[in-house]
Amino acid sequence: MRKAINNFINAEDGVAVADMTLLMAALCGLALAVSTQVSNGMEELTGELEQTVIAQDASAAW
Repeated sequence: MRKAINNFINAEDGVAVADMTLLMAALCGLALAVSTQVSNGMEELTGELEQTVIAQDASAAW
């Protein structure tokens, strides 16, 4: 990975820059899509957990 980054930094042709720009844009899009899906799933699970906790009897057992 380090070698690929060094090659990119040292490259003087425009093709490498265009390729890496497209690759980074795709990775950002993927990260955004994954975080959106995880966020939606966590929101649903949190709501279910809230309802379960509210339904529990919180009186002392002794």
